[in-house]
Amino acid sequence: MTLLQLERVGRRHRQDGHERVVLRDVTLELDAGELAVVWGLRRSGRSTLLRVAAGIEAPDTGAVRFAGRDLAGGGALGGGIGYCRRGRGGMEGRDVLDELLLAQLARGTPQPVARSRAFSALERAGAEQCAARTARELDTAETVRAAIARALVLEPSLLVLDEPTAGVDLLARDGILSLLRALADEGAAVLIATGEATALSGADRALSLTEGELRGSCAPELATVLPLRRRASA
Repeated sequence: MTLLQLERVGRRHRQDGHERVVLRDVTLELDAGELAVVWGLRRSGRSTLLRVAAGIEAPDTGAVRFAGRDLAGGGALGGGIGYCRRGRGGMEGRDVLDELLLAQLARGTPQPVARSRAFSALERAGAEQCAARTARELDTAETVRAAIARALVLEPSLLVLDEPTAGVDLLARDGILSLLRALADEGAAVLIATGEATALSGADRALSLTEGELRGSCAPELATVLPLRRRASA
């Protein structure tokens, strides 16, 4: 089932009287259970692409749909889409568990249910050891896993991650990529942007973004290359 659709999306940024085309006629589809990675150099537009895909930033042209719904009226963060950005810290002074609880309580989730979901999300993200720590007490890999737990606690069907392995050492990086692969295998759609070729490991599709143009297979059924990881036979 297709969860995310970008159709001929264009985006421009304006700064100091100058205009720069960031995304140029981008088309992309992402299915449930699929892990897709978009590789691009700095200023290639990869972060903007993720913000548009998550409904955080509106495109200037084209359309973005999540589960068939147009995101033009606002994003679906916490309502089916989880977004993790590099360097995103936690709430000042609060430990990771409190953050996960507050995210749910603000939506009216009963406290016993919120606690159960929080511990489940931490366990699924491999971040149980982070529960009683604040963001400042986490190393780089733990920060990434805690951010993934924050997204998972609201049970998204689409997980969008901006550079989840940046600055993470080799062994910890492989563990994070394995986690994201497992989340896709469990049925989530996972979209990653990265500037590191090593982050392509385990992806079903690897695309590239150059000067705002997305290259590669825009839809799973149109893939012209073998996935980096073969799907298990049915």
